[in-house]
Amino acid sequence: MTKKERFAYVISYFEQHAPNAETELIYDNPYQLLVAVILSAQCTDKRVNMTTPAIFDQYPDVYSLSKATFDDLFPLVRSISYPNNKTKHLIGMANMVVDDFGGEIPSTVPELVKLPGVGRKTANVITSVVHHQPNMAVDTHVFRVSARLGLTTNATTPLQTEMQLLKYIPKEKVHVAHHWLILHGRYICLARSPKCEECGLRPVCKYYQSIIRGNQLSLPKY
Repeated sequence: MTKKERFAYVISYFEQHAPNAETELIYDNPYQLLVAVILSAQCTDKRVNMTTPAIFDQYPDVYSLSKATFDDLFPLVRSISYPNNKTKHLIGMANMVVDDFGGEIPSTVPELVKLPGVGRKTANVITSVVHHQPNMAVDTHVFRVSARLGLTTNATTPLQTEMQLLKYIPKEKVHVAHHWLILHGRYICLARSPKCEECGLRPVCKYYQSIIRGNQLSLPKY
């Protein structure tokens, strides 16, 4: 099977089984999504969704957040991983958005990565989710699933994974493909115990064919 054929199979499968895949972060506008994504680094979406309502209640927009003090915001962020850094990042982000972008959340990756706490992955998420731009955010799930399926080859960094995926995924599908791979990694293609028997992508999955099925075929017969 060629790389192009494998991508076509995977895309067709997800279009049938998860046509409306979307982020599990709860948000109402770009400001809320940016806050949530910054908080989600090395933290579960479930925990972030439990934390953000209190933040948005006290700081409903970027202007109010820009006026927050560390001591006021930290208690609301305390339950999130790396709360000290993330508290500082949120305040710094809000101040830069107000001072440099007129209070509007930037809509391009080069602008977004200038903000404290915003790397390429976060910027890709914002532009992909809010504006449906063909930007592929690569987190641990996307990295793992892409390699196991054989969508990527010898990709050792998130950027290499991103570039290989963008080469074969049609631009108009990139924004939803991001969620396909994340959710598949979150619920089926788990890091330690992938649920291969439940996975409809087994026919094209290099991991299943070489590791799981290979082990089964090599078992001794008695």
